[in-house]
Amino acid sequence: MSFSERFNNVITGVISGIIIPVIAFLVFYLFTSQGLSLIQYIEKCLEVGNLTQIISVCVFINITIFLLFNHLDMLRASKGVLGITIIWALFVFAIKVF
Repeated sequence: MSFSERFNNVITGVISGIIIPVIAFLVFYLFTSQGLSLIQYIEKCLEVGNLTQIISVCVFINITIFLLFNHLDMLRASKGVLGITIIWALFVFAIKVF
């Protein structure tokens, strides 16, 4: 069983669509935190009003994952990434509205 056959399922796409933006946010936090704890950093981002922009940039990486899965002909995994990206977009919209 090849790599693409083994990991060509929706669960792989969902997991990678959730984990990769979280990792991107943590990397973004490490470079821009200026000594704040994670909770303080999130509170400051909410206070300033740029948390939705940061999340949007982190979720933008899902496009790369989607295109990679699509290039490898892993269409089921691509569906998972696309679904989670839509959920992330709804999450950002909910934060922005409320």
